[in-house]
Amino acid sequence: MLVKTYGSALYGINAITITVEVNIDNGIQFFMVGLPDSAVKESHQRIEAALRNNGFKIPGKKIVINMAPADIRKEGSSYDLTIAIGILAASEQIKSDEISDYIIMGELSLDGSMQAMKGALPIAIESANQGFKKIILPMQNAHEAAIVDKLEVYGVENIKDVIDYFNKKIDLEPLIIDTRKEFYSRIDDYEFDFSDVKGQENIKRAMEIAAAGGHNVILIGPPGSGKTMLAKRLPSILPPLNLHEALETTKIHSVVGKLGSNNSLVSVRPFRAPHHTISDAGLVGGGSFPQPGEISLAQNGVLFLDELPEFKRSVLEVMRQPMEDRFVSIARAKVTIEYPASFMLIAAMNPCPCGYYNHPEQSCVCGPGIVQKYLNKISGPLMDRIDIHVEVVPVPFRELSDLRSSETSKEIRERVIKAREIQEKRFLDSKDVHCNAQMSEKKVKELCEINDAGQTILKNAMEKLNLSARAYDRILKVARTIADLDNSDSILSDHLAEAIHYRSLDRESWGS
Repeated sequence: MLVKTYGSALYGINAITITVEVNIDNGIQFFMVGLPDSAVKESHQRIEAALRNNGFKIPGKKIVINMAPADIRKEGSSYDLTIAIGILAASEQIKSDEISDYIIMGELSLDGSMQAMKGALPIAIESANQGFKKIILPMQNAHEAAIVDKLEVYGVENIKDVIDYFNKKIDLEPLIIDTRKEFYSRIDDYEFDFSDVKGQENIKRAMEIAAAGGHNVILIGPPGSGKTMLAKRLPSILPPLNLHEALETTKIHSVVGKLGSNNSLVSVRPFRAPHHTISDAGLVGGGSFPQPGEISLAQNGVLFLDELPEFKRSVLEVMRQPMEDRFVSIARAKVTIEYPASFMLIAAMNPCPCGYYNHPEQSCVCGPGIVQKYLNKISGPLMDRIDIHVEVVPVPFRELSDLRSSETSKEIRERVIKAREIQEKRFLDSKDVHCNAQMSEKKVKELCEINDAGQTILKNAMEKLNLSARAYDRILKVARTIADLDNSDSILSDHLAEAIHYRSLDRESWGS
């Protein structure tokens, strides 16, 4: 007897519906075809044990299982339940009348209980797009799948529940959640707040500008000056995620298996801080079976690279193109996958190997030329993609001991949101531009006009401070953001002067 059940395969952050055809005929062999990997092939043993421990069995006949389309590689153990139900239906141990209406996915333990799977959200989205009305999957993943409208999601804890459900012995209740209510209830759920930061008003100002325009930032200063503390609080002043961004971010985290069992949507902007020993594939994605990297997990959020010069140069260089294009393309012999990578980069570093160059109280012990050599570990093209350079100095005792409360993240965020609203209107006709940092050279010329006084200031800065030519567009973008924060239609001299101040690492005299 031939029976078809349906599962799903992940392709990047999307899914493809897989038809599992089970045919039982005279004979004794077991065949599985359709490009399954080792984990899929091993499902035979898991399924056999799970069925026997629940009072069922694999029939002693010839079983052929085909997973179509056959040219797509099937990976992982999530097809266990799909195959098991197909075998039971083909051997008439359960009723097969309604099985074709369901997407069925889940990994089986030997006792028949269900294990969590990856990619439940993109699988549920694809199921709804393909016209399926119902999906059965592990209870641990039901919450994230239930955010998809017009799809009945049934979470199960054991294969026995599925068998009894199809045999009409029990009823399963679909999980229903109020996605919008749950999302908006946690939209301000940030662990860190700028009110905890004492002093460092100039750094807070730079962070506000970065958040308002989506600019990349590098913080350079001695150990203990607060670089990491400030970076961790940046997501709390970024505009809240909208539902589209939340869905996009959640799909990526779902594919990697980073969502908890009770999470449906990523409701706050992600903050990723990989260690400096990370590999190329770990940062940008890849591997034998491609997976999203840290830059994709930071989608619509912040990627924090602490101790930037300690990262391998090759790791940093592969990040250059994704920073510009806002996606990363992973190419393999038989497949090319694109992952989104639209993130804000926050980098932090010491000014020298000992950490005390330019320190107001402690002396640097690095030899001649060592400081510049240390800075040269970061390539010019990468530094070219960082708009704001900020020198962080230690906080004096009088500011650390000040008991007065600082400005909260909520207050700063209100100003950032107003600036972003201005930019949203400005780029309404530009499909791929959403904030000032994403402007092309053509857009900069069009939208960042400055008067004669501004031209004079910028010319003097380029000459007297030995600023590089690549700083020109970056200064104008940052100045445009500062003007937006001031609700100014035009870029004034004060805006330009402040923007020039944030190009400290472009000065040829710095560190020499």
